[in-house]
Amino acid sequence: MLPLALQVTAEGGGQIEQVARTFGVDWVHLGAQMISFSIVCAVLYRLAYKPILQILEARREQIASGLANAEQIKAELARIERARQDVLTQAGVEGKQLIDDARAAAARVQAAETQKAIAAAEQILVRAHETAARERATMLAELRREVGRLVVQTTASVTGKLLTADDQRRLAEETARQLAL
Repeated sequence: MLPLALQVTAEGGGQIEQVARTFGVDWVHLGAQMISFSIVCAVLYRLAYKPILQILEARREQIASGLANAEQIKAELARIERARQDVLTQAGVEGKQLIDDARAAAARVQAAETQKAIAAAEQILVRAHETAARERATMLAELRREVGRLVVQTTASVTGKLLTADDQRRLAEETARQLAL
């Protein structure tokens, strides 16, 4: 840039020279400041701007990686949610199956217990009938003996004589035959 400024001053520098003098431009100092400024810009570019650009690029990569990880995590969460729903659905089906099996088993047990109870009740009824029949037979035998004794006693009272053992036996047997009919 300095050579250009020198060339401009040499060629038609009348007007530019006049403006430069009005503003107090010293071409040597201006050139030195331009060189100094260029060196500072180069040093800042190398030592500050490049590392900052590298840090920003690393940061962009981290952000992109984080976004990619977030997407992967989102997809994994969706997959896990689907798996959870599948497990819950399967658990519900298995639970219903277990309940149905338990109800069926309870119905079988109830039917078996009902059959046992019916059989036990029938046995109790059979025993009760047998016991009642035995008691009836015992009571009838006692009744016959008592009736026979009463007949013998009544006959002895009515006739006024003492009956022999043979007479008592015969009367008791005849009374028993009459009662059996």
